[in-house]
Amino acid sequence: MVRGFFVSTNQNVPFIMKKNLNCIFFVLIFISSACIAQQNNSAVEVKTGAQVLIENNLPDLLGKKIGLVINHTARIGYVHVLDTLIASGVNITSIFAPEHGYRGDIADGELIKNGVDKLTGLPVFSLYDSNKRPTKEMMDSVDILLFDMQDVGARFYTYNSTMKYILEAGAEFEKEVWILDRPNPAGGEYVAGWVLEDEYKSFIGSYPIPISHGLTLGELALMAIGENWLNTEKQPIVKVINLEGWQRSMKWSETGLTWISPSPNLPTFEHAYVYLGTCFFEGVNISEGRGTEDPFLTIGAPKTRFLPEELKTLEEKYFIQLDTISFMPRSIPGKSNSPKFEDEKIYGVTLSPTSDFTRPVEFGLDLLKLFENKMISMDVDYQYRDHFFLLSGTRRVLNWTGEANWGSNFEEYLVNRKKYLLYD
Repeated sequence: MVRGFFVSTNQNVPFIMKKNLNCIFFVLIFISSACIAQQNNSAVEVKTGAQVLIENNLPDLLGKKIGLVINHTARIGYVHVLDTLIASGVNITSIFAPEHGYRGDIADGELIKNGVDKLTGLPVFSLYDSNKRPTKEMMDSVDILLFDMQDVGARFYTYNSTMKYILEAGAEFEKEVWILDRPNPAGGEYVAGWVLEDEYKSFIGSYPIPISHGLTLGELALMAIGENWLNTEKQPIVKVINLEGWQRSMKWSETGLTWISPSPNLPTFEHAYVYLGTCFFEGVNISEGRGTEDPFLTIGAPKTRFLPEELKTLEEKYFIQLDTISFMPRSIPGKSNSPKFEDEKIYGVTLSPTSDFTRPVEFGLDLLKLFENKMISMDVDYQYRDHFFLLSGTRRVLNWTGEANWGSNFEEYLVNRKKYLLYD
C-alpha cells in the first residue's frame, strides 16, 4: 500500500533533489488516483473536495500564503493533501492541529502543544489546548485557510467545533476559509436525536443541531453562517469545495472511498456508525469499550451478565447481532491511556451490525436502557455524569422510552437545513 509522506521545505535541499522528490510525489498522486478509480466500481465516482481542489482550483492558490487545518484524514487516496500541495508549488505556511493531533496519533482528550513538524519544518499550531481558536499571530501568516478533515456526522465529534472556531477567526481577521468537503459517513438522510439546548453547549456541542445531523461539514458551515450560529460581528469569507458524485442516500460503504480512522478509537466505518449511539456510554459508569480492540462495539460493566434471550428484542428491532462477552480493558498508549475499569474483568456484549442495521442513535439509547435496567435489578449503582448530558444535549434523554420523539425544534431544524443542502 502506498502511504503519503512529507517533503522537507529546508532551503538547503539541492534543487535537483527537490525536483526528484516532486516527481516522486506526482507518481504517488497518479498511483493514488488509480487506487481511487479501482475502488469506485459504482456507476458514479465520488470525489472529495480535496481531489476537486487539486483538479480545478490550484491556480487560485498560487501566490497566496496557505494555512492547512488538517489531520491525517486529509488524503486523496493514500496521498496526504499536504504532499500534493507542496508538490504542486503551493506556498504552505502553517499547519493547524485539531483533537488527536495533526497525525491522528494522540488519544481522546489529550491536549496538544504548538510545535514544528519535523518532516516539513512547518509551524504546527494547536487547536486543542487551553486555546482552541486561532490567534491573530497565527492568522497573520496566512491568506487562505484550507479546512480538510473527515467527520463522522455526530454533533459531539469535535472536528465540527474546530471548524466553528476557524470560521469565527477567519471572519475576525478577514481571512478566506475554504472547506474541502467530505462525505458524512452515516449518509445525508439519517437525522436523529434531540437538538442541543443552550444549557449544554460545550466543545462537544457547538451548534443547535441534532445528535446525527445529516450534513457534510461544508453544509454545516453554510448553515452555521446562515442561521447566525457564529460568535462574530463580521461576515465570514467562506468557499465550499463541493464533493462530486456523492448522494445523500450513500453511507460510507457505498462511496468507494478508503476509510482512514478519523480518531484512534474509530478504526472502521462500522465503529464510527455505531458510535453515533454507543458514545452515550462515555457518560455513565459503563465501559464504552475503550481499552479494547473494538471500542464502541464492546460494552460492559462489572456485573452485567446477560442471557442470550435478554438481547433478542434489540437484535430483531435493529438488525444487529449481540453476543455476551467478558473482557478486561487495558491501557493502550495513543488510543486509550486510562480506560474505565482498567485491568478489571467486566461483562457485557459485543455488537455486530448487519447490512440492514439502521438508527444507531436510537439503538444506543435502547442498549443503554437495557444496561440501566439490568444494573438496577441487581441493585448495582447506576450513575450519570455531567458529560452524559453534554452528549445528549438535554435532560429529556432521561425520559427515553424506546420511541423517537425529538420535539418541535427538531422538526424546525429539518425545515431550515433544506436551505443549505448542497447534494441531492
